[in-house]
Parts: sequence; structure tokens; C-alpha cells
Amino acid sequence: MTPKTEEELAQMIAGANGPLRIKGGGTRPIGQCEGDELSISAMSGISLYEPGALTIVAGAGTPISEVEKVLAAENQRLAFEPMDHRALLGTKGEPTLGGMAAANVSGPRRISVGACRDFMLGVRFVDGQGTIIKNGGRVMKNVTGYDLVKLMTGSYGTLGVLTEVSLKVLPDVACVGTLRLHGLSDAQAIQALSSALGSPFEATAAAHFPKGPSGDPVTMLRIEGFEESVKYRAGKLQELLKAYGEVEVTVGDWAEWNAVRDVTTFADQTGDVWRISAKPSDAPELAAKIDATGLQYDWGGGLIWALTEAGRDIRAALGDFDGHATLIRGAADVPTFQPEAPALATITSGLRTKFDPRGILNSGIMN
Repeated sequence: MTPKTEEELAQMIAGANGPLRIKGGGTRPIGQCEGDELSISAMSGISLYEPGALTIVAGAGTPISEVEKVLAAENQRLAFEPMDHRALLGTKGEPTLGGMAAANVSGPRRISVGACRDFMLGVRFVDGQGTIIKNGGRVMKNVTGYDLVKLMTGSYGTLGVLTEVSLKVLPDVACVGTLRLHGLSDAQAIQALSSALGSPFEATAAAHFPKGPSGDPVTMLRIEGFEESVKYRAGKLQELLKAYGEVEVTVGDWAEWNAVRDVTTFADQTGDVWRISAKPSDAPELAAKIDATGLQYDWGGGLIWALTEAGRDIRAALGDFDGHATLIRGAADVPTFQPEAPALATITSGLRTKFDPRGILNSGIMN
């Protein structure tokens, strides 16, 4: 089923006799969904773009690449740097705005500017009863009552099918600089990254690889802005981090940060891929517990990407910790999402009952 209008979508959902599996670009098949496929790919196109107001509105089926091309022409960008899962998951197609919003997809820059949901201004969607709902608008202060915009962002299509998304955008930057340290242990790297992120020199990404391209540990920081500002802050960070070893600086290379964003290190390697959110100070200890064959730290240690043996649920090894582990690529018999605490599960169930009383939207994805 591929509805061309919001009204057609509402009729299809209202008349559905069983579960529906919501599909955008088909690039992020995370979780085990049941039911007939319902594609929103035809609900595509930019309906409003106001560069002066830093606002863009587009259909949920609009390819992210189309939006980024339009923004680039005005020297603007999606500041939260949405990840492209295709290399990691071995999928084709085009990532869409709706899929991005439904999964709250955010990249390395989240530590400095926020996540996808922090840039969401408004949404239109159809709930599980076939009701068309609009919430939010075109400016941040326009949200009143229940903030359904934030609720829908990251709900993985379980509360409603997005048809339109309104986003805040930001100006692009003129220059990028990367600082590298070599040979640090995981704990030393997290300390160094935390020190840099706590400084006034505005790092916009902070990553660590226990095994870099040469096989040795490499720790990376990114700074962005006008060229003179980048060079000045790079010098200050070199001074700040000299206790951790020699700090290399390069200017102008974006490709390696796209690789960090898309976790391409694990793309051609066999095994399961886990995404673990945790306190940065806990990250080295947590990573040591899971016996991973590959590790990548992002967000200064707040996000751990782990490549592990296929079919193994690492949550038992992690134990009780302040965070959650999501299976991004792996066996169908391992739960995709972290089991919710009883109180949170009660709230979640109540929300789904309210928005999708028949339980037909992406049924089973959270199991």
C-alpha cells in the first residue's frame, strides 16, 4: 500500500483489518515488525522553505538527500547530522525525513547542538484509528498543550504514521578541523575527550577507536567554524591535551567524520552491532564487560558502538546500568530494544492504547 495523500492514508489505516508495517525509504529495518507493508514514499516533496526563518517543511517520504541539497544551496544544513545506516545494515534506497524523525536519528554533533527531536518544530500524522493530527508549527514557541512533536520523534511509528515534518535548520560552517591523539587506553581517551568537551573551545564531535586504521588506538576531536577560529581553538585544545601526548591537527577533512557518523568500520565485518547509550565515565568499564570484537566510542563516550559475536544478547553481561542497549544489526531472536522498567512500560502502554488502540502500527517492533 502506497497512499499518495494524507486522506488516503487515513482511510487505509481506518479500514485495516490487521497489523501494518510502516516503511519510509527502507534503509533502516531495525526491529521485527509484523503486518502488511504501508509505504509513505509517495508523500514526498518540500512544501515550504524559508532560509531567513531557518525553517523547512516537507513530506515524511522526502529523501534526506533532497533536503540537504536544497539547504546547501543556501549555505544551511541539518545540524544534528543524521546517520546514514545503509553501509552498516547493507540496505539500499534513500533515507527519508519520516524515518529519520521516527527513529530520532542523530549523529556526532548531538553533543554540541542536540538531537533530531530538538530541531523538530511540527508534525502531521495519522494515528491508529485513522485520525489526522497536527501538532506544533514553524517556530519553537508555537508548541502548546501536549508536545506531540517530541513524543512522535523516536516512537518508531508505533503511535502514528508521520506525513509531514517541520524542522529548524542552521547555517553551515566554513571550515572543519580535527585533532588526534594516538595510543590512549579507553579510560584515558574518555578523560581527554571529557576535558576537551568541558572547555570553552566548542568541540562539535568527540570519538575514540581502540583500533584505528593502523591498528593502534586513535582519539579524535572536531571543531568547526571560520578558519581563523578553528585554528585558534585547535591551538588552545593542543595545549589543554598535551598531558595526554602529542596532538595532531588537520584542517578540511569531512570524510572521516562521515565514517564516524555512519559507523562504516563495522560495515563489512560479520557479527551483531549494538548501540549502547551510557554515562561517558561508565563507558570503558561497560565496554570491557561485553567482549566485543570491535568498538567505537562517540559523543565523548556517551555512545558506544560494539561489534559482537552473532546471536548473543549482551544485556546480561552489561548488567544494571544507567543507559540502554539497542540491537541495530543482528539475530531476530534477540530483543531489539532494552526492556523498559515497569513504571515506564505502564506509561508506554497507555500511550499506545490512546493513539493506536488496535495495536496495528508497527506491531511487535518494540518486543
